[in-house]
Amino acid sequence: MATLIYKWLMLFWLLPGTAQEHAKEVHPFHVSTTEIQHNAAEQTLEISCRIFTDDFEDALRKVYKTKADFSAPAMKTAMDELVKKYVPAHLQLSIDGKAAAIKVLGWEKESEAVFVYMEVDNVPSVKKAEVVNTVLFDLFDDQMNLIHFFVNGNRKSVKLTYPEKTAAFAF
Repeated sequence: MATLIYKWLMLFWLLPGTAQEHAKEVHPFHVSTTEIQHNAAEQTLEISCRIFTDDFEDALRKVYKTKADFSAPAMKTAMDELVKKYVPAHLQLSIDGKAAAIKVLGWEKESEAVFVYMEVDNVPSVKKAEVVNTVLFDLFDDQMNLIHFFVNGNRKSVKLTYPEKTAAFAF
């Protein structure tokens, strides 16, 4: 399955303009990727979430009933606010049984995706973690959310497929 997704994504990024627009309409995969890295030296969790731009804009329009455009420089401040509302409402963490306060640091648009950068402070260690991820669940009933969690050089990954929303990790 991962190979199929990779091949489709590579094809999508290599298509010329009109073919790419057609592929965008079909959009056979709805997927986001979240990476969580424990930084022991800083005692933080560094989090990035990659979401396809068109899907993310559609979700923000639907949920907040407003215009959403990550490419429009005039909308930067409005998009900052929408991202700061949407992502923490759809991504929650608990570390060793305690809820973690996620701070949204910012976002950037790269090619066909938006990367949202977040952080959790005061995390000296991670033995167990639970992640609730419902990113784009309010838009697609075939949404997949991949989560990669890194602690002490160990990587653990989980794929959540709608309606699955919770992943547990033990390190």
